[in-house]
Amino acid sequence: MTVFSELRMRPAPAAATGWDASTMARLVMAGAVIFVLLVGANLATPLYPLLQAQLGLSALDVTAAFASYVLALVATLMLAGHWSDHIGRRAALLLAVVTGLAGGWVFAEAATLAALCAGRALQGIAVALATGASAAALRELLPSRPEWASRFTLLASAGGVAAGPVIGGLLSLLPGATTAPYAVYSVVLASLLVPLYLIRARPAIMLPSRSRPLHVLAPRRPSVSQNARGAFWLASAVGFLSFAVFGFSLSLAPGYFAQVLETESRPLIGLLAGLPLGASALSQLLAVRGRYVVPAGLAVLGGSVFLLGAAGAWHSPLLLVLAAAAAGVGQGLAFRTVFNEVAARVEPARHAQIVSTVYVITYLGSAAPVLGLGWATGVFGQAAAVGGFVLVCGTASLVLSALTLARAVRRRENG
Repeated sequence: MTVFSELRMRPAPAAATGWDASTMARLVMAGAVIFVLLVGANLATPLYPLLQAQLGLSALDVTAAFASYVLALVATLMLAGHWSDHIGRRAALLLAVVTGLAGGWVFAEAATLAALCAGRALQGIAVALATGASAAALRELLPSRPEWASRFTLLASAGGVAAGPVIGGLLSLLPGATTAPYAVYSVVLASLLVPLYLIRARPAIMLPSRSRPLHVLAPRRPSVSQNARGAFWLASAVGFLSFAVFGFSLSLAPGYFAQVLETESRPLIGLLAGLPLGASALSQLLAVRGRYVVPAGLAVLGGSVFLLGAAGAWHSPLLLVLAAAAAGVGQGLAFRTVFNEVAARVEPARHAQIVSTVYVITYLGSAAPVLGLGWATGVFGQAAAVGGFVLVCGTASLVLSALTLARAVRRRENG
């Protein structure tokens, strides 16, 4: 199938043309696209203090720029999360890469808050287009290993978010601190267009009728089958809560970390901001199983959030590093387990749609609480705002841990 025939949702006449890539090559491509897009979406994390100084932004302005990305991502997941089921995974990933290139260029050239928000919004659209397509492609490429498909999905996603701040901090040392990271990123992202265009695409799993081809692309009301409903809501709750912590790490935390460490080193700040996500990504490689993994992971996450607040109060760099890493490990183990359960219970034809819906709720966790935190910082000051955030998120994690523990105990008693 050619790209243009896929976008028109019509089988191409010469279906045998193109690069007949191996399963391994297809796995790498599906993971690489979402990884690189998420790297680009998080290059700005260590640059926010610099952008604040250059453009005269407030803490609320910074959270508004961050939330523009998340809100655009969520809106696109709701409106177009199912598109890859109809146009094919390859076409959806190509659209995502092109949109990501536009978003990076707009953000790099931005001279106002509105332009920053526009660039971030385009990046959010790109990530949303790739999220369901990448996850569904990985699942289809590993039909007999759904757990590993979910692990690869979370590894690529969390790894990209974790690497973004680190790479952004390092590249900001080049001339043009706020533009150089995006120049390098654009070259890497654009290079993915070549194999994506050449690869022989597999047909979409749900081709539309010829009379109303665009009807299938219309927004759909989110729905989950009865069999997957409990797993869906648990995964959404864990995702919302944990991404609230990640949203803090990727938006206002750089200023908080700089204060705790008494440093202005952007590479160091970027490394710390990405540490929870990096630990979450690496936790996907751990073979930890059992009915108590979710409550244990949530308990670790909750305790680590409290320790993050304590590290600021005590000005302890060591405690800050340990708490950030532990929070990522706890989140990674808990979210992977509940995500696997959803993926295992959803029928293949609706995999992209349901995964996108889980991410809608999950990503809202990194927008709404962070906007509230930005407002509270402007009203009450950073110390008080972070303290309140830590109290709410830490307590919520421990409460959810207790609820999932009770659920696990009931399951064990019922056999």
